[in-house]
Amino acid sequence: MAEAYQEFQLRLPNGGPLARGRLLAEKGAKGSRKFVVLAGSPVRAEAVPSFAVRKPPSYRRRQQLIEDGTIRKSERWPGWLEASQDIEFTSPSGAAEILMGCSTNGWGAWKSATDGLSLAAHLGQASAGPNRPWFIRGSNVTGLDLVQRLWLPEGLVTLAASHLRQGIAQSTSKDDLRTFVQEDYESTATYSQKQQLVDALHAFLSRVKPGDTVCTISGGQLYVGEITGEAEQTESEDRRSNLRRPVDWQATGYPYDDLPEELQQKLSIQHDVVDLSAVQALIEGLGLSDEELVEEAEAIERDPSAEIPALVARRELELPDPTDELTAELLVHDREWLREVRDLLADERQLVLYGPPGTGKTYLALKLAEFLGGGPEQVTLVQFHPAYGYEDFVEGFRPKEDPDTHEVAFRITAGPLRELAAVAGKEGNRHIPHFLIIDEINRANLAKVFGELYFLLEYRNKSVRLPYSGEDFALPPNLFVIGTMNTVDRSIALVDAAMRRRFAFVELSPRTEPTSGLLRRWLAKESKDSEPADLLDALNSRVDDADFRIGPSYLMKKGVYREGGLERTWRTKILPLLEEHHYGEGVDIEKRYGLAALRESLT
Repeated sequence: MAEAYQEFQLRLPNGGPLARGRLLAEKGAKGSRKFVVLAGSPVRAEAVPSFAVRKPPSYRRRQQLIEDGTIRKSERWPGWLEASQDIEFTSPSGAAEILMGCSTNGWGAWKSATDGLSLAAHLGQASAGPNRPWFIRGSNVTGLDLVQRLWLPEGLVTLAASHLRQGIAQSTSKDDLRTFVQEDYESTATYSQKQQLVDALHAFLSRVKPGDTVCTISGGQLYVGEITGEAEQTESEDRRSNLRRPVDWQATGYPYDDLPEELQQKLSIQHDVVDLSAVQALIEGLGLSDEELVEEAEAIERDPSAEIPALVARRELELPDPTDELTAELLVHDREWLREVRDLLADERQLVLYGPPGTGKTYLALKLAEFLGGGPEQVTLVQFHPAYGYEDFVEGFRPKEDPDTHEVAFRITAGPLRELAAVAGKEGNRHIPHFLIIDEINRANLAKVFGELYFLLEYRNKSVRLPYSGEDFALPPNLFVIGTMNTVDRSIALVDAAMRRRFAFVELSPRTEPTSGLLRRWLAKESKDSEPADLLDALNSRVDDADFRIGPSYLMKKGVYREGGLERTWRTKILPLLEEHHYGEGVDIEKRYGLAALRESLT
């Protein structure tokens, strides 16, 4: 037998017995380190149903070993099987999968018999932390699809480094890589390209490790595999694939268009190597039903009280159904109207409430967002104005004082959109709706404020690179935007097409419900006379332009119903709006809209 390392152990599920094995120095045909399971090791009697689909080679090998008696019924452990002789496997994961009867990461599952450390740790991979997934781009490497030509057929993943000197090893530091790239690519790459290459090389050589998951895209399919060995530098014929790692690829791919939105966002990042740890649970659940995920989890030693991450990650984001209590609180005429607004938000995720002043746009936006989000802590409000810009909303340089030196320097500071997106995208928050209320959304230069985020509002499954921080940014699926728009300032007909395409628009107007009867419902609730509602209806019937009709909120305040309050409100709040509307037209505002004239018309 080839030279072997110390003994490693694998605990079978549900407190089962320990299997024993050794890592071999010899490598298999695809470059992975071989592993031998020692005779007498226990084997799980039944494989999980998804095993044959997820890992067909391991499933077939397991069945063959059982049929030829290499794995047989155990007398030592009733209800288990056991290895009748030493069995050699092409990788530690292959060995663990056959013993466990399910997809298993052997680099973390096999533990040292002496100190309990994982197999990966004993190979110098401890600094890299837990196993993580990576996206490595290979469908267009200088015009060729290496995924179909090389990676899948030969069980590899590669990184092009055509001008990089020979002798690069996994232990090469990032500083050394930066020096080598600067010298070797001096006249063939831009500064930015060199920086990206250094990051990709460092990740591929030092951060990626055996047992990690690797993903790639080709022909509209996402392919998933497991890194099974260390990186090697070779002299490939076309120098497109001279840095390589062995991979055990799954037999089938997953249609890109069917992938979860958050995963598509990460896959759209334009780097050669991308850390996918933020969506690891989504990757682990690909191709499996909820029942199969539970079976796989039960087949692996885990805390039974903990939720299965893949199941948590795939929970549907739901906006709650408006209640009768909410309908009564908002004094809406019909709960179905609230449901329609809820459905518009669920479908579009961006919505604008528009109408004349005083129609309750901001109040309704806040109350509805608090209800749908589960509380005010899930709601952030910003108000746009003509001086508001991208740096205020997304990110930009702002003067900040150093707490130690008290010196002031300009630093990149996140705006309310980035801050809320960071909170909404946190682990554990992804199934909780978060709302950004933009009051007076039409008062700012929207193209200037949103910048490249206009693209993200329409394509939520994509990401963009931010110009200040240089970070890749996407809008979390659970982030909703509600804007309010005063049509006196700007008619909806004048809103640019880009904004109208990205938002659903809901009118709040004194001519239609729920606004037209709002004041009457409020007066009835407060047990007050209906005269103010009659007066407001009479006034609005004399305003020809619907955008300048007066909303009911001016008359839904306690001060209006103190002695002389109605007259005072009419004189100081309502008539000035109409004077501005008729400025230069020679209209006698008092004679047309004054309380005396309206009361006379009513009698």
